Amino acid sequence: MVHVEAFARHLGAVRGQSEHTQRAYLGDLRNLMAFARDRGINDLSDVKLADLRSWLAHQSENGAARSTIARRAASARAFLRWASRTGVIPTDPSLRLVAPQRLKTLPGVLKQDEASALLDVAAIAADDEDALHLRDRAILELLYASGIRVGELVGLDIDDVDFGSNVVRVMGKGAKERTVPFGGPAAIALQGWLHLGRGQVVAAGSGPALFLGRRGGRVDPRQVRTAVHQLLRHVPGAPDMGPHGLRHSAATHLLEGGADLRAVQEMLGHASLATTQIYTHVSVERLRRSYLQAHPRA
Repeated sequence: MVHVEAFARHLGAVRGQSEHTQRAYLGDLRNLMAFARDRGINDLSDVKLADLRSWLAHQSENGAARSTIARRAASARAFLRWASRTGVIPTDPSLRLVAPQRLKTLPGVLKQDEASALLDVAAIAADDEDALHLRDRAILELLYASGIRVGELVGLDIDDVDFGSNVVRVMGKGAKERTVPFGGPAAIALQGWLHLGRGQVVAAGSGPALFLGRRGGRVDPRQVRTAVHQLLRHVPGAPDMGPHGLRHSAATHLLEGGADLRAVQEMLGHASLATTQIYTHVSVERLRRSYLQAHPRA
């Protein structure tokens, strides 16, 4: 286990991975280590390709999703490659490890009128000028306007927001910085939070954090997910989703509105254009359904 902890430190210090990503790796690798111990393997150098394949098969037999198995295989490959390069083990047993392909699917995407209804619900709730209602409105407006990840959102500081140009400076995956625009409604919601809400909860240890929790600490992803789920309950027919669903919705609606694919890629911080192209599949499917419903010769 000491090697797993050392690998986690490597992820943070060298590769710039977020704490969330580090926790995901640790969970996957602890699962692998427990499986190995159950098979009488106590030394990492004794793990063979057959053991890794058995581990993945065990995941499948226990009903793990293809995406989960693929992620765990990727975690094992990254860890064992690091262990081999640093001399912890003599050879990397995962070189020929093949995991199931992730299905290129997306969770539910809000329709544009559902997104508008959600933001209206948040705005109405914020009319009472309660600090957390003002915060949640600003969070939802910014998530939908910019398509940033929840981990990026909670890491924002006040100085990262430029109201002169309506852009936000974001530190993305792999410590890559990018600048993302947002619109007028998000600017209004952010100003409301900063001028009326933040001062109600700010504390000695708040520092420069843009979004704060009830006790003045930097807001965490769990609080953001709770806010999104709770407000979505007031939008009839809308699929339940978390902050990442708002990111998917923002990307889909941008492409439906005619935005350039590469511009959306840059805005979302995708390393590969292929990742962004998933959203075009959603948009085309919606277009097909609209055509079948509306065209007289469909």
